[in-house]
Amino acid sequence: MTMAPDIAQAGRLPAAKVAPAVTAARDPRLDFFRGINMFIILIAHVPSNWLTLWIPARFGFSDATEAFVFCSGAASAIAFGRLFEQRGMALGTARVGFRIWQVYWAHIGLFMAIAATMAMLNGLGTFERDYVGSLNLHPFFNDPLTNLPALLGLFYVPNYFDILPMYLVLLALMPLVIWLAGISRLLALVLVAGLWLIANIGDVNLPAEPWSDRQWFFNPLGWQLIFFTGFAFSAGWIPKPPVDRRLVAAAAAIVLITVPFAYFRIINAVPEIGAWRSEWRPLIQKSDFGILRYVHFLAVAYLAWVAAGEAGHRLLPPRGHGMLTRAWRACLAMIMKVGQQSLAVFIASMFMARLMGVALDQAGRSNWTMLVVNLTGILLLILVAHVAGWFKSHPWRKRAT
Repeated sequence: MTMAPDIAQAGRLPAAKVAPAVTAARDPRLDFFRGINMFIILIAHVPSNWLTLWIPARFGFSDATEAFVFCSGAASAIAFGRLFEQRGMALGTARVGFRIWQVYWAHIGLFMAIAATMAMLNGLGTFERDYVGSLNLHPFFNDPLTNLPALLGLFYVPNYFDILPMYLVLLALMPLVIWLAGISRLLALVLVAGLWLIANIGDVNLPAEPWSDRQWFFNPLGWQLIFFTGFAFSAGWIPKPPVDRRLVAAAAAIVLITVPFAYFRIINAVPEIGAWRSEWRPLIQKSDFGILRYVHFLAVAYLAWVAAGEAGHRLLPPRGHGMLTRAWRACLAMIMKVGQQSLAVFIASMFMARLMGVALDQAGRSNWTMLVVNLTGILLLILVAHVAGWFKSHPWRKRAT
């Protein structure tokens, strides 16, 4: 992609130059990888789910969270970049503010739905497990006069509900980063890198609950690095990397070398690796987004980018009408539909994961029951994506035939 020249004019910033030109067309790679990540996020949040032993987080420093945030940044460049460029900072910021409003109430609604469901399960008195306590929600119910306002003000952020608040802060930072990039991309880089350093070296974070010193698990000052990396690549601020065998080999080496330092069975079997992880924990810790997580994710992302091909052409089904072609076309359509409706699917997956855990508590965790419950959850996510897509198409506006 061509790089627009930096703007450093005195006076006002021209509205037509606050962001680089990006197309509004969907990127099949984003839809595909976001869809895959939605399935992984569902599996990862089901309590005591054996499939979590095989998700990417078990074999590397980075996991589906990094991919989700990176893809969200890239998608944000597509969704908002042209608006900032064509209509100016004010209207672009208003559009981002509207998205913040949507995500904020999605977060509040998700918390209320899950908290009410867990309280109902406890109140039935027919289950041995304390479902309210499983999410550490007893403090909330014990003092709602304090914690309900804190919930609305994002000063009470339980661990299970911490991704969307982090995403809210990333969205709020977007107009500032775009404005600085319109003056000089170096200024935007300094801000992004500076906030990451403040999180990792200065230990700056946000309070997560009124009764303790616990902070947000996902520190937005650290995680904005991966979000704006995705944004910068999608917006063309960073040139796309070349497809080079040496880079592919280097990325593959990073991924493979990381496995022994991330796979729990190897860590438990080799005390030296466990000692290394303890000594260098700040480099791989998740809360502030340690630098080795960033390196590992970039290696994985590069390999995925090369594998997908230019504009994702390797993901698209080949020509023909064979059985395998039809099967791949159907699978790809379902995965991409899930990726296209990521917010609705994410909300549904977090709620469904708790109910899937309840179902496994009652049915037992055999290989058969786990297979059935996981498959049912995946199919329900696909259904949610199609329903959300149908509503977004505004069918009531279409003229009846």
